[in-house]
Amino acid sequence: IFDRLRAEYGYDGGYTIVKDAVRAWRNQHAEVYMPLVHPPGQAQVDFGHAHVILNGEELKVAVFVMTLMYSDAVFCCVFPRECSETFLEGHRRAFEFFGGVPTRISYDNTRTAVAKIIGRRERELTRDFLRLQSHYLFDCHFCLVRRPNEKGQVEGLVGYTRRNFLVPVPRTSSLEDLNADLEQQCRADLQRRLRGRTATKAVLLEGERPALRALPPQRFEARRVENG
Repeated sequence: IFDRLRAEYGYDGGYTIVKDAVRAWRNQHAEVYMPLVHPPGQAQVDFGHAHVILNGEELKVAVFVMTLMYSDAVFCCVFPRECSETFLEGHRRAFEFFGGVPTRISYDNTRTAVAKIIGRRERELTRDFLRLQSHYLFDCHFCLVRRPNEKGQVEGLVGYTRRNFLVPVPRTSSLEDLNADLEQQCRADLQRRLRGRTATKAVLLEGERPALRALPPQRFEARRVENG
């Protein structure tokens, strides 16, 4: 926050002032949670929404986010809308950004992946999602219905992205340019150190890569397959 205030708003005040203000805000909005330890090779995905200024006009866009839970490496990109094609394309871009495919990915029960919920854990998957899964060979996990603790872990990804990459509301002449900027911000974010860890996200990601599956030799075609 301090770095962004200086870079984007010309703030020339002290670090302590910002730190105290952030601490006061966090104390007012404190949440109780149990820290989770994730093995390498696991990821979470979510689709959310944000606002951008595109050619002078405010536009609501879909935000695709994937994070590797061990290294906390994050990839995000925006699309005009959330649909099967953009859901598939977001995965392809994320896998190529990370340089490999997670062995297990957790999701909310998004309709772009789940055609029908059967019991607590069983899901009938959509044809498009099955095609994605069979191409990249990853396992999937879906949140239990009406379990807000599980759902919150996934949905928190978009909130993190908005706070760190999409505030203030970005101005752009094209979503392609904005996605290029977001990718650079994701790369810069790899230089951060998480609380309680001595290594940067980049170092942790490098150590996590052996747990990722290799990218298939043939690039995935992110298109919707019609029924029938």
